[in-house]
Amino acid sequence: MALTSPRAVSVRRAEAIRPAATEVHVREPLLKRPFDFTLAALMLVVSAPVWAVIAAAIKLEDRGPIFYRQERWGRHQKRFHVLKFRSMIQNSDRDFGVLQARIGDRRVTRVGRVLRATGLDELPQVLNILRGEMSFVGPRPLATNEKDSDGRLIAYERTPGFALRLMVRPGLTGLATVYLHKDAPSRRKFRTDLVYVRRISFWLDLRLVALSFWISFRGKWETRSNKV
Repeated sequence: MALTSPRAVSVRRAEAIRPAATEVHVREPLLKRPFDFTLAALMLVVSAPVWAVIAAAIKLEDRGPIFYRQERWGRHQKRFHVLKFRSMIQNSDRDFGVLQARIGDRRVTRVGRVLRATGLDELPQVLNILRGEMSFVGPRPLATNEKDSDGRLIAYERTPGFALRLMVRPGLTGLATVYLHKDAPSRRKFRTDLVYVRRISFWLDLRLVALSFWISFRGKWETRSNKV
């Protein structure tokens, strides 16, 4: 059942959900994969000129690599490499470790700030969607070797609900991505993602895709306030 307003998912309800993977069998909607493939193929063709402009801008700024690849957790705990336009300085992972970007992050380049605000840094993930590694909508894929602010490796595998969260394909956008601000605590995002897994439907996907395009159009992905 699709959500009718941003308030439909309360923090209290999200945080109360701590399911084990065996509590529920999650099946993706029948139209989800055909929709993903069709939209991804269309976006790849239509956005080709945008790819060229972004690639040129990244190269002109610091002559570094255009793309960024990182290992992430995929459906059924299979690992895959996500593809993005590089929005941070060169060798960021080597010099700072694999850390989630924060608002005002000094690792982000000038071009990267624009890409992240509009969500265009994620555009190459249409290739991950075409390959079936991702969906347009789902929990954001977690990095396999991510560290917290203290430099300690985050053991997502030991987080309650981890296996359930990975019973669906990770998404380019999702419930937590749309309704929570950029710097919301990771556990809050995680638990909100579990709400999506339990309420997954094709109509909910369509709503979140439409809202995501609206957020990108207004350049609101990096805001601390409500995006929608």
